[in-house]
Amino acid sequence: MKSPYQGLSRDAFWRTGVSAKNIESLSNVYRPKTPVKKNEKVITLGSCFAQHIARNMRKRGYTVFDSEPPPKGLHGLAANKFGYELFSARTGNVYVMRQLLQLFEEAFGLWTPSSIVWEKSGRYFDAMRPSVEPDGHVSPEVVTKHRKNHLANVKTMFKTADVFIFTLGLTEAWMHKDSGDIYPTAPGTIAGEFNNSQYVFKNFTFLEIYEDFMKLKVHLKRVNPKLRFILSVSPVPLTATATDQHVLTATTYSKSVLRGVAGQLALENDDIDYFPSFDILTSTLAAGKLYEKNLRSISPEGVGIAMNTFFNANEVGDGDIEVTSEGASVNSDYLNSSQDSDEEFCEDVLLEAFNK
Repeated sequence: MKSPYQGLSRDAFWRTGVSAKNIESLSNVYRPKTPVKKNEKVITLGSCFAQHIARNMRKRGYTVFDSEPPPKGLHGLAANKFGYELFSARTGNVYVMRQLLQLFEEAFGLWTPSSIVWEKSGRYFDAMRPSVEPDGHVSPEVVTKHRKNHLANVKTMFKTADVFIFTLGLTEAWMHKDSGDIYPTAPGTIAGEFNNSQYVFKNFTFLEIYEDFMKLKVHLKRVNPKLRFILSVSPVPLTATATDQHVLTATTYSKSVLRGVAGQLALENDDIDYFPSFDILTSTLAAGKLYEKNLRSISPEGVGIAMNTFFNANEVGDGDIEVTSEGASVNSDYLNSSQDSDEEFCEDVLLEAFNK
């Protein structure tokens, strides 16, 4: 052999693997180690893009487990407004890995946050998921009661799942100085009040995120040995950065770190897959055409292309169907609902209000 590149597949070369293709005809970019079966219980958590994954999997007939379904008769936008039917628990968006690790440890009694209550205009909010009750609660005691119930459901979710799909969203977060509590939004954005002496900005590194996931994996395998993982990276850029960098370079750093962590974990662990929705949607082949006009949100076409890549890889021989950013649950009430929504619910978008 004259060169180690001789005899490689056409997909190994940029000209034949990418330049000669269009975005819809990309092949072999996702080859799951273990395809997801439709009867396996799948749980989804993460940032905004993870909401599309759950919706489309339900539409396709996968068993997406919901540990906190909405009250009877509440569906679509009305349910989404209160954090229902977005993820497999009513967590709100889980943007950073440390936040996910702390959620597990709190649910299983391994960690206790310093304070879970934020106040705004005489109403009280769960600091760890402030968006799920838009109007807040009447007292701190009610917040505590609701959180206790939520954590019981989170515990059930992790114990029940066969496959855990997690979408990594951000490296940037806000942390309580003394306790290390991580919040999904900066204090003062939805509720609470920002205080420099109490809260600090944290931009997680590759090693910190990697170690947090491996610690979480050890925890999860103890309570659910059969569980396997699919990691993805959100293609949605930062709304704003708290670093001193331009938001473009801050976004590139954040997504590069997350992509690197996800790739490393998938390389080293047989029970972890990486789903390259980020790679597809941000590729030069897509040329930005799969984003909305704000250059942040993924278009319905983009969601469809990413999800068809997932389904075609997991359902070899089943054929292709149209997938959009809409979705439906296998639950009959959900299927009959006229309020099904393809809208993302992202707390970080609220930061734009501070752009004066």
